[in-house]
Formats: sequence, C-alpha cells, structure tokens
Amino acid sequence: MLNNPCYLRLALPSPLRRLFDYLPPKGVDASSLQVGIRVKVPFANRTLIGVLIEVVEETTVPVEKLKKAIELVDEIPIIPPLLLKLCQWTAQYYQHSLGDTLSWALPNLLKQGKYPDDNQEYFWKVEEGSDLEDPRLARATRQKRALQVLMQHPHGVAQNLIGKLQIQLDTLKRLQEKGLVVCEIREIKPIIHEGSWLIEPELLANEEQEKVINIISRSLDSYQPFLLYGVTGSGKTEVYFHLIHQVLKMKKQSLVLIPEINLSPQTLHRFQKRFNAKIVLIHSNLTDKERLEAWQAAKEGRVDIVIGTRSAIFTPMAKLGLIIVDEEHDSSYKQQDGLRYHARDLAIVRGRMESVPVVLGSATPSLESLHNVTLDRYRQLNLTYRAGNAKPPKIQCLDVRTQPMDSGISAQLQSLIESTLKVGQQVLIFINRRGFAPTLICHHCGWICHCPHCDARMTLHLRDHELRCHHCEFRQLPPAMCPHCHHVDLRPVGVGTERTEERLKVLFPDWPIWRIDRDTTSRKLAMQEIVTAVKTGEAGILVGTQMLAKGHHFPNVTLVAILDADNGLFSADFRACEKTAQLIIQVAGRAGRAEQEGRVLIQTHLPEHPLILQLMDKGYLAFAKHNLEERKEASLPPFSYFALLRAEAYKQEQLDDFLVRAHAQAEMLAVQVENKIIEVFSPVPAPMEKRAGRYRGQVLVQSSIRPVLHQFLTSWVQALEELPKTSQIRWSLDIDPIDLN
Repeated sequence: MLNNPCYLRLALPSPLRRLFDYLPPKGVDASSLQVGIRVKVPFANRTLIGVLIEVVEETTVPVEKLKKAIELVDEIPIIPPLLLKLCQWTAQYYQHSLGDTLSWALPNLLKQGKYPDDNQEYFWKVEEGSDLEDPRLARATRQKRALQVLMQHPHGVAQNLIGKLQIQLDTLKRLQEKGLVVCEIREIKPIIHEGSWLIEPELLANEEQEKVINIISRSLDSYQPFLLYGVTGSGKTEVYFHLIHQVLKMKKQSLVLIPEINLSPQTLHRFQKRFNAKIVLIHSNLTDKERLEAWQAAKEGRVDIVIGTRSAIFTPMAKLGLIIVDEEHDSSYKQQDGLRYHARDLAIVRGRMESVPVVLGSATPSLESLHNVTLDRYRQLNLTYRAGNAKPPKIQCLDVRTQPMDSGISAQLQSLIESTLKVGQQVLIFINRRGFAPTLICHHCGWICHCPHCDARMTLHLRDHELRCHHCEFRQLPPAMCPHCHHVDLRPVGVGTERTEERLKVLFPDWPIWRIDRDTTSRKLAMQEIVTAVKTGEAGILVGTQMLAKGHHFPNVTLVAILDADNGLFSADFRACEKTAQLIIQVAGRAGRAEQEGRVLIQTHLPEHPLILQLMDKGYLAFAKHNLEERKEASLPPFSYFALLRAEAYKQEQLDDFLVRAHAQAEMLAVQVENKIIEVFSPVPAPMEKRAGRYRGQVLVQSSIRPVLHQFLTSWVQALEELPKTSQIRWSLDIDPIDLN
C-alpha cells in the first residue's frame, strides 16, 4: 500500500498573507523533514528561500499545478522553535505575512540561503620542510614574506587574523598549491567561564534598590512583568546590573533592549567595565556578517549578554533568563514601516513564551504600561530618589511673553548661561528641531519654500548651504531670489539646533559648544567622540535634539534649558501631551546628576498651561494619572484599541477609490459583529497628505475588545487583498499605532 503523498507548506518572503504549498525536491522524503528548515523554491520568475512551517498530506491546490521545490538549504532547522513561535504570534497579531515577518527577524545572509559559520575555525601554518630559499619563491615577493611571517607562528595563525599581519588570503592559497603551507580546520571550543563574573565590584545598593532587586530576584525562574519606575538618576542601570549578575551566576543569558543605536557604545562600555562576560551588540548598523555571527553565537549560548535596539527582540537565545527594556516608553521601539511591531510588547510576549521575567524601566512610563499595572498585569516597583547625594533638579518656568528673543534665547537665559559657565559648569540647551531654520520666507510677498514632493516646508541647513526636506530627504540649493515675486529678500524664520549653535558661538565665544543631532552624529563614532569630550567636565554648552534626552549621564551639567516647550502642546494627536511631558522630564533629568544641584528652565509663552503646572507641582505620575482619566472618558487607548489602515498612491483619485472601497468593506463587516462594538471612521487624508510624491489617506477602526477587533481585522485584510486594481496602491495595517500621522 502506497503512503499518502506529503506536501511542503512554506512561508515565503512575500507580502501575501498566506502560506504556499510545494512538492518536495526529487528524492526527498517529505515526512522526515523538520519544521524551521530553509527550502529553495521557484516563485513566479524568481527563486526564493522559504521556511518550512509544516508538512501536510492535503492541499487545496490541484496537484498538477504544484511546483517542485528546488532543494533543501538545511538538514536541521536553522530557526529555533521558540523564535518561529514568536514570529507566528507576531504575524498573526500585526496582521502581517509570516514570510515577511521571518524576513524582518532573520539576518540577511540567512535570508539569502547562506550558512552561518559552523563551530570551526581555519588556521594557516607552515608545512614541515618548507624553505624560504625555495626556487619557486624567487620572484614571488609577497608569498615569500607571508611564509616568513607564518614561520614566526609555529602553532598557526587564525584566518580571521591574517589581515592584521598584512597577508592576503590569495597569497596563502598560492603557497598552499605549492605545498609550502597547510590550512587546518580546528573545532572552536566553547569558552568555559572561570572566576568571578565581575570585573569591578558592584556598587552598594541603597534601600530602595535593594528592595527592588530582592523582589525581582525571586521571580528569575518564572514569567513576571515588572514596571520599574525610577526618577532620572535613581540608579535603574545599577538595578539591571545586579539582576544580570544573578542571571549570569545561574548560567543563563540576558537580553537588554535600548531605544537608540547612538546609546550602544556607551552602554556596551558600561557593561564591559562591570562584567567578565561575553557581550554582543545587535543593531541595524552591523554588517551582514557581524549580524549573523552575533545571532548565531546567541543562539548557541556562546554569549552571555545581548544588547540591542528593537530588532534584537528576535535574537534566538539558548538559555534566556531575563529581558530588560530600558526607556520602555520610547517611541523608537515601534517599527514605523513594513512589519509595524512594538518591541516592548513583543518582549512581554516572549517573556511569557520562555517563562522569564521582563523588566520595563523608565522615569516616564507609557500610559499603556501604567494602565497594565492597574489591571494587575504588571507589578510596579519604584525608585523615588536619586542615587548617592544627587538632588532632583529645580524646574522653573521662564515666561518669555513680551521678552526680546535672540535666536530663541531670552536675555534672562543668556545671563544664567554665563553665570553657570563662569563657575566651571556645563549647560544643556534642548531644542527638538534640527537645521538652521524650519522655514525660508520671502519678506516681500510671503512666499514660503515648500518641498515639491511633500506637504511640508523645506528646512534651511546653513552649514551645508542647502534646503532639505526632513520627510523625503529631497535637497536643493537655496534660491537666489523669490520664485514668485523675484525679490531677493529671503529670510530664515524659526530656530533649529544649527541656528542656536551659531548664535551661542557669538554670545559665548570663549567656551566650547557641542551640538548633538542627526546631522552631527551621522558619521561613525561621532556621537561617542562628542560624549567623551563633554564628559571631561570642561565648562561648555551642549545643544541638541531629543537624542540628548535618552540615557546620557553628564555629571557636570547643572543648567538645562528647554527653548520651545510650547511646540508639543497643540497637536491633533491625542498622545501629544504624554510625549511632551515625557520629553520635558527626560531632558530635565540630565541636570544635577552628581554633587552639584541642577536647575531646569522651561521657556514658554504658556506658563499657566495645566500640563506644565502639573509636571512642576506634582510630577510625572500625577500627570499620567490625570491623563489616563481623560483617556478613559474619551474611550481612547489604552481603554480601547486602534487599528489604522494607511494607504498611498501617486494619483489622488486612485487613493480615494481604494479608501472608499476599503471603508465600505469595513462597514459591512462591522455590522455583522455582535453588539456593534466595532467603530469604523470615515476615510480622511493623512495629517501630511502628500509625502515623497504620494498622496496619503487612512481609515481608523476602534473597538473596546481586543479579540473582537482582531477577528474583524482578519476578515477585513482578506477582503482588502481581494479588491481589484490595488497594484497602484500601497497599503498597510498599523495595529496599536502610536501616532496617527
């Protein structure tokens, strides 16, 4: 009796939200294959690398139409079961293709069908009897020199070190062909840890820190989410260190998520100073080879601590014992295109799947996390005072109404900056807008320079002598005259970090000015160089955007000035107040982190605004409680759940037609939901209606019950994929959007 035929069900790197069936390659017994291996298959006119999800005995596709897989890339699964499970959950929750989800989760080289380096290393050594006077080397100067160098290393030289000896691999291969050198393959032996896990002793925890450490330590063998609320400078990192030390002693691994790549070098430095452990960084600036090596080492348990940005949440770890999400409120954890996942939320899901504790740390927790505390999903632990002798900074409003302003700097602030510098201390000036000026305007007719591809104004970057769109990166030279009225009186209006820096250099010529924004830190190691210069403690002024607000420790900064606090107080985004409050508190937290007392000045035209008064008088948690009550009354997240359909097209009529059809499908499906708990809003233009030459619109869907919303979304996505003529339309579904732009 013949066995039933088996078919391969694969996830392919395609936006289509389904799996694909294939016949197994010739001569392969499909029933013996393991889930998680890679398979090379034909797809349309291309060849793709898919991942085996299951082997099935039935298929809905006529057998004669099934294509045969080309070959198996792996014999054993390259993707561990827990990582595959996390990706399946992610794809389902975010209504995304599983194949494309795996593409986001895997290193590029694996997606290309390449193999990770096996547990072997190549060593080059001199063959016995080789002689530098060999006549075959008479005219081969490079080969002779290479042989001479190898002779100084009788035990051989690892292949990854030959470049440092100025030897080329091709040269060694020529010597190998002549029988003068040999390449040995040696197994890499895992490094067995010996001695203490600590390089420098742990700091003595204060009473609050000790309490937090003890509570979390009791849960190191099980899943439990903790929200660690700690005021800026309260020593959250020291708590992380104590917990990681305990995890290391249990011979387990820790995963630490940080919000920004720019924080990676200083974070790594602090960890390397403390721990005698193998630590790797994972972020988007790594080369493909570096990324794969770190991924593989973590998977095999050859590293103890993984530090990374949001994509590191997909790093497989052989013996995970703890997940830490630092600055958990930060919007950088939300991927804003493609697979729109939130790394903080996936950390919670992964912690539950792997039965490990998850610590979410912040001085300004997100309202979602605080709400989860009230629902007893998370346990909140508090650090309410600064570590050591540091005192909290004094926050004051500087009413700039009627005051003359010099490039956004009031006379009173100038005086305070000068007095701070004269006593040898540092000043931090925060303005969340890069460039010289956000607008170029004609003083004669009022013409404003707009981006030709976006509904946005061009920003003037004076140092590069160009106008730049910060949304599509279109660049052009500033016009010599107004293109509308031909007058030459074109003036920059508004203030950015570059303009502030230029003016401060004029006002304070005797002190160094350091600027930190995306423009000054784009070069590799640039951020590290600036931070190192600031940490010398030399009196000077630090100017920058929100990059300054995240995790930096500048002991000699005693004065922090926020130039334009009013900017975030008027926005259609319901999260604007939360984001503004977080930014103010985070920036303020850079002041007075050592012995000297800090001072924070908020320049504002609205000194009596409730948000500012509440932050100054009662602090962030009181503001958050009040804001949560307002959200509850308005049925806004986290008391309801959003999904946002975003669409864009080069032609306005194509976009409008798609959105009308999509809305009609949503309305029809919503009517079928019991108790009418799905609300579908009418199509509207995006807040920035045109970007990068495309018209943009959206449809918002809201529900008070998350599972019901997801059932609805599954049906809606299927209906959207079946709509005719959608090839000219780009659309995506954003689950739990953090902004409606």
